[in-house]
Amino acid sequence: MEIESEAATETGTEAEVKTGTASETEPGTAARDAISAPDAEGKPQRATRRFPLFTRDTARPEGGGRAAPGDAPAPARQWPILTVLSAVALGLLLTALDLVRVGTVLIGAALLAGAVMRWMLPSVGMLAVRSRFTDMLTYGVLGVAIVLLAMMAQPHPLLEIPFLDDTLHFTVR
Repeated sequence: MEIESEAATETGTEAEVKTGTASETEPGTAARDAISAPDAEGKPQRATRRFPLFTRDTARPEGGGRAAPGDAPAPARQWPILTVLSAVALGLLLTALDLVRVGTVLIGAALLAGAVMRWMLPSVGMLAVRSRFTDMLTYGVLGVAIVLLAMMAQPHPLLEIPFLDDTLHFTVR
């Protein structure tokens, strides 16, 4: 079964694709389908629910835009993810140098900073992986969990949460 459609380019912001199988009610008019993103050559594609046999292009993620102008060097365009990764690397280094609590708090704080950047900045480059809400929720929950666990680490915890201590003693018995 061969599905063919010819693209009709129009001036302005609207572009639609004519379908050759539509019934015409008036002379010179044909039913038009909605289109999806343009292909690699810039021609609009017919929107269909069928999956294509061959993938020719990928959809751009929501935050796939640059965080700096296009003429800036690559590290400057991706400064949000580089900031988070640098803080995590420093936290891992401190943890390896036997400053476990400081290092893990820094790792959690880096994730919380990533959540704040994802919330406040309109484009964050590669820091955007999923939708804004999902990224903020993921970074925030993991950041808070890591900071809380680092503050509760033994010996001499900075934070004591009684029900967690009782839960631990109940499960380890």
